[in-house]
Amino acid sequence: MEPVSEAPETATVRSRKAPRKQQKIAEDSPKRRSTSMEMDVKERHQQTSDEPAKGKDLNDAKPKVTSEEVDDRFSFSIRLEFNPATVGLFLLAFLTRFYRITHPRGVVFDEIHFGKFVSLYLKNTFYFDLHPPLGKLLIAGAAGAVGYSGSLEFPKIGSEYDASVPILALRFVPALCGSLLAPIVYSILRQVKLGQAVSILGGLLIILDNALLTHSRFILMESMLLFFAALGILTVLKFLQAEPFSARWWTLGTIASASLTAAICVKFVGFYSYLLAMYIMGRHIWMELPDRRKSNAYILLKVIAKAALIVGVSLAVYVGCFYVHFATLYKAGPHDNVMTSAFQASLEGGLASITKGQPLRVQHGSQITLKHTHGRVCWLHSHTHVYPIKYADGRGSSHQQQVTCYGFKDVNNWWIVKRPNKDSLMVDDEPDYIEHGDVIQLVHGVTSRALNSHDVASPMSPLCQEVSCYIDYNISMPANLLWRVELLNGKESKNKWHAITSQVRLVHVNTTAALKYTGQQLPDWGYNQFEVAADRRQQTIDTIWNVEEHRYTQHKDKKEVLSKLLATEMIPTEPTKLSFWNKFSELQLKLMLYADKLESHMYSSEPHEWPLMDKGIAYWIAGDSNAQVHLLGNLVIWYSATMAILMYVGFLVFYLIRRRRELYDLDPVEWDRFRLGGEIFLAGYLIHYLPYYFVERTLFLYNYLPALLFKVMLLCFVIDHCQLALRKFVKQPTVVVGIFRAIVVAWFAGVLYFFQRYSVLSYGTKALSADDVLELRLKDTWDLIVHKP
Repeated sequence: MEPVSEAPETATVRSRKAPRKQQKIAEDSPKRRSTSMEMDVKERHQQTSDEPAKGKDLNDAKPKVTSEEVDDRFSFSIRLEFNPATVGLFLLAFLTRFYRITHPRGVVFDEIHFGKFVSLYLKNTFYFDLHPPLGKLLIAGAAGAVGYSGSLEFPKIGSEYDASVPILALRFVPALCGSLLAPIVYSILRQVKLGQAVSILGGLLIILDNALLTHSRFILMESMLLFFAALGILTVLKFLQAEPFSARWWTLGTIASASLTAAICVKFVGFYSYLLAMYIMGRHIWMELPDRRKSNAYILLKVIAKAALIVGVSLAVYVGCFYVHFATLYKAGPHDNVMTSAFQASLEGGLASITKGQPLRVQHGSQITLKHTHGRVCWLHSHTHVYPIKYADGRGSSHQQQVTCYGFKDVNNWWIVKRPNKDSLMVDDEPDYIEHGDVIQLVHGVTSRALNSHDVASPMSPLCQEVSCYIDYNISMPANLLWRVELLNGKESKNKWHAITSQVRLVHVNTTAALKYTGQQLPDWGYNQFEVAADRRQQTIDTIWNVEEHRYTQHKDKKEVLSKLLATEMIPTEPTKLSFWNKFSELQLKLMLYADKLESHMYSSEPHEWPLMDKGIAYWIAGDSNAQVHLLGNLVIWYSATMAILMYVGFLVFYLIRRRRELYDLDPVEWDRFRLGGEIFLAGYLIHYLPYYFVERTLFLYNYLPALLFKVMLLCFVIDHCQLALRKFVKQPTVVVGIFRAIVVAWFAGVLYFFQRYSVLSYGTKALSADDVLELRLKDTWDLIVHKP
């Protein structure tokens, strides 16, 4: 069955007779509700221009179904249009972002991290970062294109760049994205039918914000994050206005999905923009449902097509980004110990060079190190020290030998696998391999005491059992030394316990509790190592371990036996082969599990301090003067935008109360536009801001920049609506609107003044005296640096 084609909305509107009580009927009309996301009924088939259509001929509004139109749905054309406003905004932003961009010639704030990652890309060396790789890949591509080899190590903030470092190339991509943000904001405001003057004002506010300027000039991720997020929202709005299933519709949907996913691939917080876009599209679908001119099959087909397009493109971009990441980083590096042993062994050098040639299959007599597979990197460890008789809370312990998880390679990390029915710790003449379900003992290699657990509360996790190495004190505490081997990925090795690749859970036979890394750090008596306990809740990720290093316990008389075993069971001398999907899934798991352990920072701040900019961040300071780069926004913009949020909410509450009383101050088109702007910009602000109140890690002012972007656009929307309200409700609108515009001009002059005065903190090019710095400190909480007179 062929779906019913969509008739232009104008024809439907004009074909209906308006009742006398237009306001009330319009409120109840499904027709009006179905057009709210269309922005304007006269612009249903708007072309790619940013300018709203001034008007259309009546004949154009009539529904026509011709063979030419049907053919056009499958045609494809590319039109490049340059709007003077967007070009002008881009050029102005380009000048501010690229002005003396090679200054300072030293490492600025988080360039110490992102610059280091870029260098590792260019040396094909693996690294681990909590953020996805796209931003670093783009910067590395730009630097590699001019011949940079990644020679700089970025040792500390303030370190000078040598002559071989292409500073312009390294800072080019963030600056370009920051330059493109202003025209994109202008286009978004035009899409929601704001006037050209107010839309240009929005672009200028993006250019004149000092925080956005600062973050666009260095090797930082936020400008790329904002660029892709804003581009995604813009193309989503255009996508919803395009003729369904046309070439333009598919193209815009693809660009929107790719851009929003790219924002996630720069930083995971880009997911908030993705959520906003999904909300906008979901709302559009909801508003279409009352339109009975569209069949159920047509609406369902369009929803399925949208979902397939968005999901397909998003997965392709996200997975493709990590494919390039892994293809580029194939050498062992400083962070590969975060990954599993199998992942490390797949890289050139590093663990692959340590473990090559070691035995593959674990058997009785194997000497092994057991690594905690997921989360924090540490190895099962013991030493001669015992648990204290009593803990600080008054609980008693077993006073047995401590067992911990130690974050460094150490001789005390070695354990010997032993069958319970055998006394010897040596490998047998005939291999006695350990398989899934076998019961074993683990004997500590240095102290020769066996791994034990019993019904005594663990020191830091009282709900778990203590794990120790057993000391026979001749008291009524028998040894419980038996552990059952459970291979979680046994199908891959046919239930044989392999070094490196097998993920194992060791279950205490007497109590059915699993050996677990708890994540709790022991006090001084445990040398601040991490607690190991036994937990009856076996199905947790922290009960998973794997053998990393492996060798056979040998005796001088058994060299021939050892040679025979090594000849038949060897880990390949080449790096272990690990598929892309195995690497991809493991890294996603690590990104979810690995928490930022930075607990405090002198320039960290809390979300409630951001709207009024109570605290900035020192990025760089010159060694011979007080010239510095300090992250501060434009105070006039930030305070005005915060006030605009309150004003919009006030307008909304006022209109809702009036409409409840059946008093309609805005006509249906104006009301739909008012709701649309709020639902995009206010919702965008809240989605990007409120989650930080629930984030348990160190936060900084730059985390607020995505929310700031939507707050600035809401400010422009409120200014435009104030003009509309003054025209409608004031007796002498011309005079009052003129006064209002004069106030806006004076306010904008304040924006320009603050930008110019505080640009010295964005560029860092001017030597400041101590008095100059103190004059710039408008708030006591602004920690500007003075270290020279």
